[in-house]
Amino acid sequence: MFVVRRLVWFTSGATAGLGGAIWVRRRIRRTVRRYAPEQLQAEAAASVRRLGWDVRDAVVEGRSAMRQREAELRAELRPGAR
Repeated sequence: MFVVRRLVWFTSGATAGLGGAIWVRRRIRRTVRRYAPEQLQAEAAASVRRLGWDVRDAVVEGRSAMRQREAELRAELRPGAR
């Protein structure tokens, strides 16, 4: 009976240890792939593209606001506007 309990605990511990080791190995491999030079290059390129789109959108929005404000000022300065 004592040997059976010991065998059960040993098997449980070995299974947990093996499972944990496999999980850690997968996690490390995933992290290494994530920070591989090719992946970093792809992420950097995507970030630069997003930044470019954001800048372009900001310029378009700024020009639109500028035109709107300019039209308002011209309307205010037009003779007989008041």
